[in-house]
Amino acid sequence: MTRQTRQLPLDLPLEPRYGREDFLVSPSNEAAWTLFENWPDWPGRMLLLVGPEGAGKSHLAAIWAQHAKARVLSAASLPLADLPGLARSGAVLVEDADKAAGVETEFFHLINLLRQNDGFLAITARNRPDLWSLSTPDLLSRLRLAPTVEIGAPDDALVRAVLVKLFIDRQLVVDTSVIEFLALRIERSLDAARKIVNLIDREALARGRPVTRPIASEVLARLDAGLGS
Repeated sequence: MTRQTRQLPLDLPLEPRYGREDFLVSPSNEAAWTLFENWPDWPGRMLLLVGPEGAGKSHLAAIWAQHAKARVLSAASLPLADLPGLARSGAVLVEDADKAAGVETEFFHLINLLRQNDGFLAITARNRPDLWSLSTPDLLSRLRLAPTVEIGAPDDALVRAVLVKLFIDRQLVVDTSVIEFLALRIERSLDAARKIVNLIDREALARGRPVTRPIASEVLARLDAGLGS
């Protein structure tokens, strides 16, 4: 009997690609895409982008940040930031603002400084400010007034398109039956699509075989059983 040689793949997963050409517009994100495309014509010079994990908030915000030459930081890092310097930069992106409890003074101060400097502020969060457990009424009031756009969980068409693109990015030719099989079974998130494509790529490389539906099925079964990595 001949034993199939199993190669040991290098653990080099691709980082998420946040270029403009990598963002796929669909009904679930079209409204958000349009508003960010309309910059700098934002009412109030501030925009809040709300949506679930894995919906593409960071990707869309990163495209805007590159275009606007914005400074980027997480809400949790605000106490360590040079707030006057940020305000003078002209544009700022604050990510994960729903985790702003505990940094409310700095967040409110940054908003006021940006207003004084006629700067722009984009904010990402999983939900609307009323659900952030904020204890500073003035901050909550200011955030409630910010124009808000929601980005939905990826729809079926977007999940399929993302899977195809992720495989192409890895120079993998995959049959449409594999795409359909995965699209119907993975969680509706871009992070889930990236994870499954990475695991399937590693498994196919380890076996020295092309990506097939049986390989995809085995990887998905291991992932569902909590054995994926």
